[in-house]
Amino acid sequence: MTTTWRHLPASAREIAEAATEAVTAAAEQDDETYGPAVERLTSADRAGLVLGGVVRLLLEQGHPDGLDGDDVRQVLERCVRSNAAWRPAIDPHVLLVLLAGALGVYDPGDDAPPDPAAIARHAPLLVADLLAATGRPLADYLSAAFAEVARTELHD
Repeated sequence: MTTTWRHLPASAREIAEAATEAVTAAAEQDDETYGPAVERLTSADRAGLVLGGVVRLLLEQGHPDGLDGDDVRQVLERCVRSNAAWRPAIDPHVLLVLLAGALGVYDPGDDAPPDPAAIARHAPLLVADLLAATGRPLADYLSAAFAEVARTELHD
């Protein structure tokens, strides 16, 4: 079954469609589809926020008792190892920033955070890796992440 995102505003629909395409391409290691989908994510305003929400939800589901440093290291290592052959430019630091940001513990200090293009290139890899363990479709997590963003915006 394919999820339609017609109920979302155009900008959110673009994020949902590009994220779905990029995560599917990452899971299939389809370089031809991955590049254009990542470009769409890079140009979509707030895509990083939504994908960060998806990562957080996946981490919470996969680790209901909480995460410790070893859990984060295992997620990071698994993601790098499973993608290094087809994405040799994978940057563990960007993945670590994504994980820390999703958990709300990212402090860049004196370092500049990764740019939106780096986030867009790495987030689908991390999401696909985390999704492989859940058995649930990406659409469920995207819907929940959009709902959280909407709730946050409503209260701000």
